[in-house]
Amino acid sequence: MSREKEIYKVTLVGSAGNLALLTFKFVAGVLGHSSAMIADAVHSLSDFFTDLIVLMFVKVSAKPQDESHDYGHGKFETIATLFIGLALVGAAIWIIVSGAVKFAHWLGGETLEVPGKLALLAAVISILVKEILYRYTVVRGRKLESQAVVANAWHHRSDALSSIGAAIGIGGAILLGERWAVLDPLASIVVGGMLMKVAFDLLKDSMGELTDQSLSADEEHEILDIIASFPDVSEPHNLRTRRIGNRIAIESHIRMDGNLPLSSAHEHASAIERKLKERFGPDALVTLHMEPKKSDIA
Repeated sequence: MSREKEIYKVTLVGSAGNLALLTFKFVAGVLGHSSAMIADAVHSLSDFFTDLIVLMFVKVSAKPQDESHDYGHGKFETIATLFIGLALVGAAIWIIVSGAVKFAHWLGGETLEVPGKLALLAAVISILVKEILYRYTVVRGRKLESQAVVANAWHHRSDALSSIGAAIGIGGAILLGERWAVLDPLASIVVGGMLMKVAFDLLKDSMGELTDQSLSADEEHEILDIIASFPDVSEPHNLRTRRIGNRIAIESHIRMDGNLPLSSAHEHASAIERKLKERFGPDALVTLHMEPKKSDIA
């Protein structure tokens, strides 16, 4: 099965789970009078929409390079990740504001309704289902080297965490009675805060890639060490790195014996390229600029 089809399969499994959960949680939130569960349902709704975003963009990102995209279409997958982050920010703001309004009403003396046991049941089921979806999706996403799928996996995990917060708030309100019904909207605020943290992490990574952020210092040091490990090569410099979707681009200048025949220099460069692709993936884009050693320059 192709990478594109594998991503479709993983995402469709998650979207089916999200659709079932968001329906159940909305019903449980309304019938159980729980703002925390309704907030959790909104979280699942954002999950469902981000699944649709991934499905739309993966087909485009899988296209090979063409006349208008010499480096392929991998960054469309990064754009999908950016949209996922933005969707999470919107959901988080709505959840936090809704919870804060109810808390303000409670401070003003309004009596809040105690959530029902159906809402608590929905939270427990959501925790179990979303954690299973997270583990399945993150394993497949890492194997497929898909940033968007891994981001979607963390969306599942954030939903599981938000359900834990909802379960604590709903359970506390049920056990302690009407006086502590405020735990339900407070739990929804906590859920929104956790969601906001996940959103900012996704936005940071996707914006870094879209603005051609370099690989980490450790990865760049590893690249230089690999190049320098070849005996006839010295002084790797002017290293430039970036990510293009699930691919890595590496550019570097290297020095060789100026008296080497062109065919030998080409063989050395090809050997370095193969070694880098063994480490960073067969689709890595490696460009090496060969220069004579300083001692060979008249």
